[in-house]
Amino acid sequence: MGFFDGLMGNSSELDLASVEKENKEILTENERVEKAYKVIRDTFIFTDKRLILIDKQGVTGKKTEYLSIPYKSIISFSIETAGTFDLDAELKIWMSGVAVPLQKKFNKSTNIYELQRVLAKYILK
Repeated sequence: MGFFDGLMGNSSELDLASVEKENKEILTENERVEKAYKVIRDTFIFTDKRLILIDKQGVTGKKTEYLSIPYKSIISFSIETAGTFDLDAELKIWMSGVAVPLQKKFNKSTNIYELQRVLAKYILK
């Protein structure tokens, strides 16, 4: 991920083996990472069981919040592809009991269709 992309809040895809190794404490015994993205200091992980958002906080980033969203609580989602002048792709996720959707922006090189396929695979079971 380039410095400019990081400043703009865009993300890049991460190596799955590294993500599993770095997050072994929060993954269940048989949980498998399907996709993972980095947004500046935060990580967006899709497993075969849930969506995990890792939010690094503070100046040092030592304080970390782990938000676990079971796929069954996701009621809808949308993707917006990048355009000619708008270089960001966007993912919005609506969860039961939450009025405002979770929103994440991705750089143009991220395959947003692949991302929505991962969500659809688990939500539409």
